[in-house]
Amino acid sequence: MKKIRTALISVSDKENLKPLLSVLRKFKIKILSSGGTYKKINKMKFESIEVSEYTNSPEILEGRVKTLHPKIHAGILNKRKDKSHIKDLKNNNFENIDLIIVNFYPFEKTLKNTNNHNKIIENIDVGGPAMVRSAAKNYRDVTVITSPEQYDELIEQLKKNGGATSLNFRKELSRVAFTETAYYDSLISNYFNKITKTNFPKKKIIYGKLIEQLRYGENPHQMSGIYTKRKNAGIKQIHGKQLSYNNYNDIFSALTISKTLPKNIGTVIIKHANPCGVSIKKNPIDSYKSALACDPTSAFGGIVSCNFKVTKNLAIELNKLFLEVIIGNNFEINALKILKKKKNLRLIDASNYSLNDSLKIISSNNDILIQSEDFKKFSVKDFKVVSKRKPSSTEMKNLIFAFNVCRYVKSNAIVLATNNATVGIGSGQPSRLDSCEIAINKMKKFNSVNEGIVAASDAFFPFVDGIEKLVQSGVRAVIQPFGSIRDKEIIKFANKTDTVLVFSKTRHFRH
Repeated sequence: MKKIRTALISVSDKENLKPLLSVLRKFKIKILSSGGTYKKINKMKFESIEVSEYTNSPEILEGRVKTLHPKIHAGILNKRKDKSHIKDLKNNNFENIDLIIVNFYPFEKTLKNTNNHNKIIENIDVGGPAMVRSAAKNYRDVTVITSPEQYDELIEQLKKNGGATSLNFRKELSRVAFTETAYYDSLISNYFNKITKTNFPKKKIIYGKLIEQLRYGENPHQMSGIYTKRKNAGIKQIHGKQLSYNNYNDIFSALTISKTLPKNIGTVIIKHANPCGVSIKKNPIDSYKSALACDPTSAFGGIVSCNFKVTKNLAIELNKLFLEVIIGNNFEINALKILKKKKNLRLIDASNYSLNDSLKIISSNNDILIQSEDFKKFSVKDFKVVSKRKPSSTEMKNLIFAFNVCRYVKSNAIVLATNNATVGIGSGQPSRLDSCEIAINKMKKFNSVNEGIVAASDAFFPFVDGIEKLVQSGVRAVIQPFGSIRDKEIIKFANKTDTVLVFSKTRHFRH
């Protein structure tokens, strides 16, 4: 146990101080404070000594320097049983500081509220993190509090131990404190990487806040948790049991596609992180039914993402199928009444979810791969018609739609589409020819279409056999990246069969 006799309080967030100050007064703990905190404490009628008076050194540089003083840091950092430390303190007339209560300038909040570089810089805290690190290092003798959320625990410790704290308590607070300073510094580091357009610095810091520790990972024997840089990962769960690791993975896969579709239009059905049906028909019910028709077997137990508000009539249709998750840009009240009858069905409001240009991260063991996201918006300029037969405007629209879906299907990927909806998807095969066969078989099994079929491939056809199989199945237009040594053979085959062939300037693998 370590008795607390002197506390230093310097906080940006000045809420909920009164109950804590009352307990500090009860145990006759001397309080030091600085700047606005000093004024706040005095206003609440508690005694406090201003840091500048304590150090006999005024705040200078518009408050940039106030706690950066040997009397402060020696009081925190000295080892209480070390004879040389005791001697140094005595020679300099310094005192022990046993409790540090500090939270930092609101740098993260400032980043959200302004792009003004000068304001952002002035909200980089220097003195606060310095004191926290000093106290955390010396946790055997000093207690460090970095959040108002810890006040109740501190009050409980002081009351339980007669104004003292336990070693285990201080050690846990030290762990939290070093995490807090590391997180704070990571925000600053990433801000400077961003403004200097440094995507791949020599040392990369990845940060996030824990949303929750999940029940398990992909399988029950695996541990997992979800961290985010934004509130609740940009989504809001409004009904159903706790989201699992696999649920989150599927939700992000669905939203990655949904948010690239036209505004407030489009339905995406996901199973095991792969789309099994996508439609951009304008009528919500037609859109859902068309997406479902692509592969109704795979859709069972999957998730549906609606890039629009879920209505009562759509809810009736959705309720006919067993689904794990339904995502919408909000839900009508009557739709919720229908869908909430299924106790375990998870309902997600993604109206505030947006795609951004942040980097995509995957890891294996202790190694991390980082790349920019594939959120490129397609336009007609990104493609070149290389066949003699030119696509109609409808064909071109369907080709671009299919190609957009294709880039979010696991490679090797083939997507068949017509009339603004997918009709066959082949994914994740080592052979592109196998993916063609799967997409064709899905189309023949679930869809009786024979007109206006287009096909998209996420990479070039290395041989004619792939495009040949597609054309034999009824495909009349194909879109693919260029780059094969046999591109000329592919073009020759397209012309021979009167097939539209469009080349993309970019490849879109998704492994």
